[in-house]
This record gives sequence, structure tokens and C-alpha cells, in this order.
Amino acid sequence: MAGHRNVTIKDVAARAGVSITAVSHALNEKGTLSEETRARIREIATAMGYQADALARGLRRSQIGVIGIVLRPLDALANYSPPGVDYFLRFAGAAAVSALDHGLSLMQVADLVKGPVTPLAFSLDGYVVTDPVRDDPVVDLLESRSIPYVTLGRDPGKPEASNWVASDDAAATRTALDHLAAGGARSIAFVGGTDDNSWNADAESAYLQWCSEHGATPRHFRSPEGLGEAGGRDLVPQLLANGVPDAIYSLTGRHAAGIQEAMRERGYVAPEHYLLACGTDAAQTRTAEPPITAIDLRPEVLARETVELLARITRGQAPEGRRLVASELIVRRSSQRAE
Repeated sequence: MAGHRNVTIKDVAARAGVSITAVSHALNEKGTLSEETRARIREIATAMGYQADALARGLRRSQIGVIGIVLRPLDALANYSPPGVDYFLRFAGAAAVSALDHGLSLMQVADLVKGPVTPLAFSLDGYVVTDPVRDDPVVDLLESRSIPYVTLGRDPGKPEASNWVASDDAAATRTALDHLAAGGARSIAFVGGTDDNSWNADAESAYLQWCSEHGATPRHFRSPEGLGEAGGRDLVPQLLANGVPDAIYSLTGRHAAGIQEAMRERGYVAPEHYLLACGTDAAQTRTAEPPITAIDLRPEVLARETVELLARITRGQAPEGRRLVASELIVRRSSQRAE
């Protein structure tokens, strides 16, 4: 494999049948690995042509005034400009400006565990990792290299962690459900994504609790985020299987837009026949007909809070994390019946 591509630490871990952390410890004389295991990992790394990033190790000894940002949902999509999705652009732009306010520069980095990755990526002062999935491998890699990081959204696999900022997704979900109920909805279907992150988990939990409190039967569906409008369209037969719901709450705006189109094709138009709202605003929700009620997650505020937390951590401070940022419900015609 040597010379064909930049062999990553993940490649070595996969070949050796061990964790990324174990490879890092073997190559950097850390941890409690047996000498036999340590030697075997080194032999595999050498055979594969793995290049230890000496530049990064040298630069890690001092700060360089640059932090990185990894957009995990877009890594999963392998598309950094999904049509209509401006949340990440708003977040990244605000994070760059916020970094300047702290005397820092911002570098956007693709998936650190898939490679090829420039050695400079591991010399940055710290990282913002957005929407990590449970036991996220990027988070594990940063920890194995002792690189400070802050996550936007909790890592569901690390309940003890405090180095995170998140939108208050449970409260936002309850706000949207209360709004739909105030419009007369009693049977509200919920459409979530499939990524195992805190956004999906917290919203789903809030929905189930709300149904329990209001004596409503949950009608819960999931569709992969990457399917976008097509994913929403494909769910409509299931949404209608037990009759037209009074309202539908879809976490992603692209799913909501697809649901609205497919419902209209079947003769059901919002808000006359059902109410529709979604958990994140997007171009599709703003330009739909009728425009779709949506949650504005306020990515500019999230970016400011996240960068501030990371900046303080990289400077050796111990700031209080676990910061929740309130979202805003933007009411549009899809959930407003005529008086």
C-alpha cells in the first residue's frame, strides 16, 4: 500500500484489528499495551507505509492560533453543499468570525479518520466537531491525540462529557408540538432522521413524552437524512396508512418539503387538511407553497458559544460547558388554518 495513498491511522487500526487509540498508544509509547501487541502494531504500520506525522507532533508543542471545524453530518453525506441546506454555511461563517474575535483563525477539515489528511490537521489548537454520532470515531481520534475539542451537540456515547454546546432540541420540539396542538391537532406524526446523534435522540424523546402527557398515540417514523426530499416523499404512504394525521412534525426541512409535495399529489394540502412543521429551517421550507413552519436553530449563536468554549479550553481555562441555546419557532402558513 505504501506510495499509493496516504495511509491513515484508521487503516492501521483496521488491519491490526485494534482501536485507533491502541494504534496511537503503540506508536507514541503510551498506554498499557503489552510489548507483543505494541510490536505487532508497529510492524503492521511499517508494512502499510504509515507515515507518523512528525510535523504535527512538533507543532503540537505550541499553539499556532488556528482551530479546526469538522461537519460530521456533511462527512456522512459526502456532500458539503446539499441543496437548500444553509444551516452549516451559517454556522461555519459565524464560527470563522467568532474565531477572529478570539484572535484565532478557522480551518475547515474533512473527515479526519478517512484520509488522506494533511499532517497540519493534527497540529491545530483544537476542534469544533458538529453533531457527533454515538462514540464518534473523530472524537475518539482527537482524544487519542490529546487534541482539545468541543462538540456542537452531545456525543450520546459520552454522557459524562461537559465540553459541548447544543440547541435545546427537546424544548424546540415541545414548542412546535404545542403550536400544532393549539391549531387543533390531536394526532401528530413525528418524522426523525436515522443518524445516532443527540439531535434525533432528544427530539424523539421529547415527542414521546409529549404524547404520553397529552394522551396521544405516537406515530413515529424515520428516514435517512441523506435522502432529502425523496425520503419525505417515500414516507407518505406510511404516514397515511392509518388515516391522515392532524399534523406532521418533521425534523429536517428537506423531508418536510418532500412530504408536502407527496401529500398534495394525493389531494391533501396544508393547512386545510393537515398541519405541517419542521425542526430545522432550509431553503425548501421558505420557498415551499405554502411556506413551512420551521425551527430556526440560530446557528450564529451556536457558533459563537461553541468557539468561545473551545477558545477558553485551549488557553488552559476550565469553562463551564453543557450550554443549551434556545431555538426560535418561525410560524408560516403550513400550520395556520384560516379563522
